[in-house]
Amino acid sequence: MLCENKTFDCVTPTLPSSGVMRRNLAEYERSERVFTQGDASEDVLYIQRGGVRLSVVSENGKEAVVGILGPGDFFGESCLAGLPFRMSTATAIVSSGLLVIEKSQMIRALQEERVFCNRFIAYMLSRNIRVQEDLIDQLFNSTEKRLARTLLLLARYGKQDEPEKMLPKISQQVLADMIGTTRSRVNVFMNKFRKLGFIEYDGTIKINISLLNVVLND
Repeated sequence: MLCENKTFDCVTPTLPSSGVMRRNLAEYERSERVFTQGDASEDVLYIQRGGVRLSVVSENGKEAVVGILGPGDFFGESCLAGLPFRMSTATAIVSSGLLVIEKSQMIRALQEERVFCNRFIAYMLSRNIRVQEDLIDQLFNSTEKRLARTLLLLARYGKQDEPEKMLPKISQQVLADMIGTTRSRVNVFMNKFRKLGFIEYDGTIKINISLLNVVLND
């Protein structure tokens, strides 16, 4: 699925430079909660620096990671659709700087800044496509392919001219939660990728473009 479509060709909206949108910069340390599932939903957040993990908890207490976002990504936008509560928990995965935009300010910017509005819509549509592709990946691809695709997504492959070669520190358990497997299985494939030269892994992860071979190989 990785190269048969535009999975990674995600348009990142540029925030309006005019005074039409007021926003505040909030700093979060690694593992610090940005908001919790069920909190009041009153603003949209934009990642200026760092990264955020989105997770949900079921009624029986089981947690699932539903997304890892990085610089240029929005989250918390469900408030624009009238949802009063957060649908997920957001946690900083590294030291992060987030722009907090009040709901009213975001709506005003979308109404008054046509270029920003068009790019934001394109961005959200591409995010929706990504969610569908994640589901297809989960249903039909092997654990090995799902892990390789996830690592490439974390490296933001195709979103910019030069993908990030070094990933933020992320545990094997988080990777396991993201692709729906066990930490031991992730460990097996991470060691395999390292032996094949697809990644360099020693606490931090360096992604080599050759990792695409795992996704493309039938």
